[in-house]
Amino acid sequence: MSIPQAKAGRPRDPALDRALLSAAARQLGELGYARMSLESVAAAAGTTVPSLRRRYRNKAELVAAVIGSLRVEEPPADASTPRAHALAILENFHHNLRAVPALAILGSLLAEEERHPELLELFKTRIVEPRRALLRQALAAGCLADRADLDVLTSMLIGAFYARHLTAAGIPEDWPDRVLGAVWPPDAGTAPGRQR
Repeated sequence: MSIPQAKAGRPRDPALDRALLSAAARQLGELGYARMSLESVAAAAGTTVPSLRRRYRNKAELVAAVIGSLRVEEPPADASTPRAHALAILENFHHNLRAVPALAILGSLLAEEERHPELLELFKTRIVEPRRALLRQALAAGCLADRADLDVLTSMLIGAFYARHLTAAGIPEDWPDRVLGAVWPPDAGTAPGRQR
């Protein structure tokens, strides 16, 4: 989906862009896709519908922008091992879950899967693929067993955050390290099952 550009000579206000995405994320989580409206998002962001439509032609484009705003940051320069990179990615995922109502947004996208499958696919691209890529690096570096199932490991690492949300009161600060440690202990070196 292409997003219309603002007219030349009238640069967009970054503060308003952030306010629109924040309001849309909040309403998507609280109301769901079906009940969220451009009118309510514009009002919550302190602007008008025409101003919102200069940025996003419709609700699907606005929600796609919300999903696209979920940042997957590069691991810090001192993350010198594949495991350190993986931990940095999980910590970033944890941050995103707290910064926006990501779990509620996912629920809304699942409810809309038949009508708007592209939004769920975009969510998967932003959330799942970077984690799978880190596991591929770990496998190539010899930190995981030769026959490690990356689909299973990716689902386990990401699913652990959702499962914790459903089964306990909140996701603790050390959860990324605890989850990663279950499949990739800090002192593992060469993973079990891999020949030295």
